[in-house]
Order: sequence, then C-alpha cells, then structure tokens
Amino acid sequence: MNKIKKICSFLVISLFITMSFFGTKSWSQDKFPTKAVEMTILFGGTAKTIGEVIADGLSKELKQPVVGVSRLGAGGATGYQYIQSRPATGYEIVFNSNSISTGYHGGSTPFDYKAFEPIAGMLTEVPVLAVKSDKFKSLKELIDYAKNNPGKLNVGISGKGSFTHLASAVAFNAMGVKVNYIPYGDGKAPIELLAGRIDAAIQWPNQFRSFDQAGQLKMLAVTSSKRIKSDPNVPTMQELGYKVDVTMWRGLAAKKGIPENELKILEAAAKKYAESAAYKDASEKIGFEVNFLNSKDFAKKIAEDDAIIAKLSNELGLKEVKN
Repeated sequence: MNKIKKICSFLVISLFITMSFFGTKSWSQDKFPTKAVEMTILFGGTAKTIGEVIADGLSKELKQPVVGVSRLGAGGATGYQYIQSRPATGYEIVFNSNSISTGYHGGSTPFDYKAFEPIAGMLTEVPVLAVKSDKFKSLKELIDYAKNNPGKLNVGISGKGSFTHLASAVAFNAMGVKVNYIPYGDGKAPIELLAGRIDAAIQWPNQFRSFDQAGQLKMLAVTSSKRIKSDPNVPTMQELGYKVDVTMWRGLAAKKGIPENELKILEAAAKKYAESAAYKDASEKIGFEVNFLNSKDFAKKIAEDDAIIAKLSNELGLKEVKN
C-alpha cells in the first residue's frame, strides 16, 4: 500500500510540475513585449516628428520602450527593405504610409503592401499647396499665370514617383495646367520656394506654417475634401472649384508572419494611445488628423489606396512591370 501511495504522490507531483511548466510558457508568450520594440521611421521632417510622438505614446501603453530608428532613403524603400530582411516579429515594426505603394509602383521596392501585416492606422496627413507670398496671392493668380505661360510653372516635388509628385499631378491636372516637376528632396520645399528655384509646392502644412505666419510664404489650398483643424483658414481645392481629394495615411505595420498575439497587443496599445488626450493635443500642434483604423480596416484602406496609386503611376508613366 505504501508503495502505491508513493507512486501516486510521484505522479501528482510530476503532473503539477508539467502543468506549471506549460502554464508558465503560455503566460510568458502572452506577456509580450518583454523588451524594447524598435520602430523604423522612413522619413525625416514631419513624419519623423509624428513617428517619435507615437513611439513615446506606445512606450507608455506597452510598459516597454518603443524606440524610433530613422532608416531614410529611396522614398521609404530603405526602411521597408530593412524590415523585410528581419524576422517577422512584433519587436520590429515600421511607421508606414502610402509610400509602400508609391515605392512599389515606381520600381523602388520588389515587394508590395502584401509583404506586411497592418497593425493599425494612426492618422491622416493633408498636403497643402504653397507659394512665395510676393509672387501669387491666390490660387486663381497661380492658375492664370500657368495658363498664360504653358510649361513655365516649376512645381517642387520630394522625388519622382513620390506621394507629393502624385498629389501634385492630381491637383494640377484638375486645374487643367501644364507644369514642370522639379525634385528637391525631403523637407526642402520652403527653402526652394524662398530662393525662387520653384514657384509652387505641395507638402505638409507643418513645413510651411511658420513661413506663412511670417508673411514669406502663402498656403493657398489643402488637397482634402474638408478643411483641416490645424489650419482652418486655408480653403480646400474643392471649395475653389477643383475636384481634388488627396490625403496620406500613416500607421503601423510589421513583416508578414508576425505572431497573432503580438499583433493584437500592438493593435490594442495603438488604439488606446490614439484615443488619448495627449495624442489629440499632438495632432493639433503638429498638424495632422487623428484617424485610427484597426488592423482589418487598415488592411482594407491600404488595398484601396494601392489601386488608386497604381492607376496614377501608370498615367504618369512611372509604373514598372514587376516579374
């Protein structure tokens, strides 16, 4: 009898140890993150500022550091390629944007948006058309000049096939004018306008706002269907009679194959931060529109936007055939 009791006791202890082991393993897996998360930031300027704000907010929600690391170049391709070279994990994410589609359809990257898993959409940025204040006082003046001087208006873009190139093409095509597109590089629009090397540029309001307030540059119109909260006095192109509605989304993504539990934890943290007063305050100060989308809705938005960018790239002669 004693021998049977000893065997039973041994079995109970063994079962307890086994259950404890698997229970601890499961708990450990669900505890993500247990270390710092690295977030690749693709661009400088406003994108970098917003990316760092979001990284700080996610750090607070996840109780682990989220470190923004700039990997700039090739219209976002450098950062996207880095993420694709790494393991599929929630510890390495990217602050993505429409650039995944402009890069692919422009030939900068060999993979499209399907190579990434959407985590959450975080915001919408609305471009604004700006000019040197002593050159044009209104959109009408700009259009009249362009029509009276075909092909002489120089419009700055951050690069051939970039989002600002596509946005500019949509806007000026709607105005019915022919222009020259002049690449100048990220964040240099105000300098190029002030120097007179370009006549107009479509970029983010944050780049132009201080110059507009100082009377050096003038923001003529935004490209969204509604006015933006950060600059409510700037009219939309639709208000001025032109059918234009072009905006940029930005959000979070990881390499395809990220563990489901890690994606869900990141998605929940992004949602909580996106609904915070701190994020709303940052949006008003920097000049972007809060627009949270869960993983599923964000995936739908990216796919819809990719189809539009593919069409525009083809019309501009930028689209390359992928093997």
